[in-house]
Amino acid sequence: MSKAEWRSRITAERRSLVPEDRAREAVSLAAAAVLLPGAVVCAYVPFGTEPGSASLLDQLRDQGKRVLLPVVPGEPGPLGWAHYEGPSSLGPGRLRGLLEPTGRLLGPDTLRSADLVLIPALAVDDEGVRLGRGAGYYDRSLSFAAPDAALIAVVRDTELVRQLPAEPHDVRMTGVLTPEHGLAPRPVR
Repeated sequence: MSKAEWRSRITAERRSLVPEDRAREAVSLAAAAVLLPGAVVCAYVPFGTEPGSASLLDQLRDQGKRVLLPVVPGEPGPLGWAHYEGPSSLGPGRLRGLLEPTGRLLGPDTLRSADLVLIPALAVDDEGVRLGRGAGYYDRSLSFAAPDAALIAVVRDTELVRQLPAEPHDVRMTGVLTPEHGLAPRPVR
């Protein structure tokens, strides 16, 4: 299947999930936060049908981790970042339905300070190829990550697939975080 066909299929599957299943997944993902390494974590606020909730961010903060969240730029390009200081520090973002931190904007190179980067994805394959929504914000941003940073895509267990189409600009994930299986490395050995 092409990337567009994968996106269409997974988006339809996500829309069919009932709220109770989404809530159960969010609890599981937040509980898995205690196993995540690193002192500085770049994460994101899930929106729409993405798995998880802001409770994962709160768990990370409660562990004493510094949590940074993306800020979508006005023009296509790498993401900016700002500190997450709790739910009250979030406001509407540029994209409809997206919450972003309202604090001081930090540049794309802030990503270099992260030990761990949690990345939204529609699917991830056995080799760590990530399928995003197609806007390219993370593809443009991940080049700023430190070479030893853990790049962890957050997906549902059903969104782990054998093989996805890959392009030269695709940055490979070093792991995945799922509601049922928690943290798992990529590529699969």
